[in-house]
Amino acid sequence: MDYAWRAFIAVLLLAGVAALPAPALAQQVPDTAFNPKIEKPQYAADRGPKVVIDAAHLNFHTAEGGYAPFAKLLRIDGYRVESGKEAFTAAALAGTDVLVIANAMHEQSEQNFAPLPNLSAFTDAEIVAVEKWVRAGGSLLLIADHMPLAGHAEALAAAFGVRFQNGFAMDANRRGLITFTHSAGSLTASPVANAVNSVTTFTGQAFRIDPNVDAQPLLVLPVGYQLLLPEVAFKFSEKTPRIPAAYMLQGAIVRHGNGRAAFFGEAAMFTAQLAGPNKEPMGMNAPSAPENARFALNLMHWLSRAPE
Repeated sequence: MDYAWRAFIAVLLLAGVAALPAPALAQQVPDTAFNPKIEKPQYAADRGPKVVIDAAHLNFHTAEGGYAPFAKLLRIDGYRVESGKEAFTAAALAGTDVLVIANAMHEQSEQNFAPLPNLSAFTDAEIVAVEKWVRAGGSLLLIADHMPLAGHAEALAAAFGVRFQNGFAMDANRRGLITFTHSAGSLTASPVANAVNSVTTFTGQAFRIDPNVDAQPLLVLPVGYQLLLPEVAFKFSEKTPRIPAAYMLQGAIVRHGNGRAAFFGEAAMFTAQLAGPNKEPMGMNAPSAPENARFALNLMHWLSRAPE
């Protein structure tokens, strides 16, 4: 069963709906009708910073695939968006302003999500190259969903003092959809949340950040959430280990040397998809997420050091 099938099953599980057999479900597909309006693009068309969306690590979300709506949003705002099909080296990263990595996988999960242990999607040399590139002034957006995707990305996140938790963030009723708001204290005041009142995530993991890291939390899980840690993705029981997830994060920004980085534990929030047999909107096109696109642009403006 591929990622798209499993991700939709996750939505059902996290919403408290019993999972149906795979033949009864339709895949997630990008919403090609998604057409965001930007009254004043940040940059002239195709004159903005160069954004590379990784496609070299078995990513489910690529500029041509699951993140096509994200790429479309950025292009409307003037960014130059390309697909990255090379391993990370100093030469490959040269000339990139913002590197976006969304749901990279190790080959062990290519056909079916792998049980523990989940191996790194990136070689040690790639992790060193990305960390050095950011420290020298590059900007990174690293997004990794629930297990095993968090596990496949945790070594890269750890190079920045960010500790992805390879599990599922859920409330007591095993629901994962959450709307973060300023009024609830779960959406923090920051440049990224400027003129944004709420942000919705759809499933995902949660993470912590080391105390010595120059970080600013963005999305803070409220009291009542927990992190379920199964040995096999989507296989839960009363015996599944779980830990409290209150005040853990699903989004944060980090200053690293001369560079900037952002980390998120959920991927659908930055794209627009149609899920299931009824093609339900999921992501920036969902009625529950009217400000996600503005949040995504604010984030990219911060990463690319856009003029205010």
